[in-house]
Order: sequence, then C-alpha cells, then structure tokens
Amino acid sequence: MDKKLFAFDIDGTLLNSQLKPLESTRLAIEQLRAQGHYVTIATGRSRVLARPVIETLDFENYILCNGAAAFKAHQQIYKQLLPMDSLHELKEEATDMGIDIALVGLDETKRLTSTDLPKMADAMESFGSELPELDLDFAKQDIYSALAYYNHQYEGRFDDKYPELRFVRWHPNCVDVLTQGSSKAATILEVAEQLKINQENIICFGDGINDREMLSMAGVGVAMGNASEQVKKHADLVTDDNDSDGIFKALQKLGLIAS
Repeated sequence: MDKKLFAFDIDGTLLNSQLKPLESTRLAIEQLRAQGHYVTIATGRSRVLARPVIETLDFENYILCNGAAAFKAHQQIYKQLLPMDSLHELKEEATDMGIDIALVGLDETKRLTSTDLPKMADAMESFGSELPELDLDFAKQDIYSALAYYNHQYEGRFDDKYPELRFVRWHPNCVDVLTQGSSKAATILEVAEQLKINQENIICFGDGINDREMLSMAGVGVAMGNASEQVKKHADLVTDDNDSDGIFKALQKLGLIAS
C-alpha cells in the first residue's frame, strides 16, 4: 500500500460532542500509524489549544492556526505570519465599529479590545477555551492568525478592503483572520510535497466551514455526519457523526483499516 497522508480536524471530528476522542478513533489512528502512514492534525486551533488532543492521541505531527504553522515530529517545518500593517489597519477599523480583535500566537491568544466580552467568551467556550486575556503589547510576538468577533451582519465587509487577509467563519460570532493564501489545504499540500506523497494519497476528515478546501483538495475528502450540508457537498464521502464512530467507520468503508 502506498504511503498516505491522513489529516484530521479536531473539533467536531477527532472530538465528540463532549470534546473527547472516541476509543474507536484512537484505535483507527493507531492502525494508520502502524501501517506507516503520515497522520497529522489539521486544525484552526493554536498549539496551546491543540495540546490536549496532541497529547491524548499521541500526535507528533500537526497543522495549526488554519494552516499558518506545521510541525513534523514536534519540529516546525512551516510558518506563515500575518502581515502586521494590514492587521493594524483592520484593528483600528474594527475597534471603531465595536468589533473585538484577538491575536493568536502558537502558545497564547490575547485580546486587544474589550467591547463585548460575552460575545468573545461565547465563541471561545464553544470549543472548551476561555476568554483571552487583555494584552495591548502582544502584537510584538509572532502572530499566526487573529480572531475578529462579529456575526453575519458584517459578512464580507472586510474582504475587498484587506486583500492581504482572508476571513474564515468558524462560529456565528467569530471569524479567523488569516494571511491570504493560507489554509489547511495549502499547508497539507506543502507537507505532502515535502514527504513526496501524491495528492491522490491525501485523505482528509473534517466537519467545519474551514475544512471545505481540504475536503475538496484531498484524494479522498470525508465529511463527518455532523457537518452542515454546505460542508458535505465538498466531500467524496459522508460518514457517521463524531459521536457515532464516524472516523472508524469511514476508514473501514475505504478499506484502510481492519474491523
């Protein structure tokens, strides 16, 4: 069997609705590793927020911040930082509009404003995190992505004005702010090229809006049963949900693991 690259989203995919990995998921990943495949996380989370999953499921490889960073055997092999001039302009405009901004480093997320703390907390608590601390000097660190806390009322408002930035919604009250061209899909392809793994041997699992590109790009894109119809239409296969052994069942159906 050719060596394959398997990429798994975290929230709604590797984790069930109680934010825990299923035992069937653990067993499936162990089988893939035993076969010599390259198995990686591909998440919008930063390293500090992904660490519990990295440690629980023994991941050595992980793509973070929606593709802005990649690690192989815990060593960083890819980095794409946000353009700070554009980010500063966005922060000034967003603040005037009452939109809060937080900055994401590998191991810390800090907010720059405090306009609507409940809205920020609602978004962060949706995946088991908490309200970022206030730190006006955090922009001096390496910034991989940002969070802009606004709802669908402002959808598309900033896209044309900030062509160096990309806005990807992951919560009703929050979008990720990324470098234009940065995505899970692009970084998975970069890692695959480094490993000399062909695109048709890439298998991706996800459920969120920010997973659509990698599901479309993959040789096999698998959408979880809990994904929206908008996400499922980008997949080659729709499996059961994240509470019902969806990952294990899909890999069995594809003939990639044993029963």
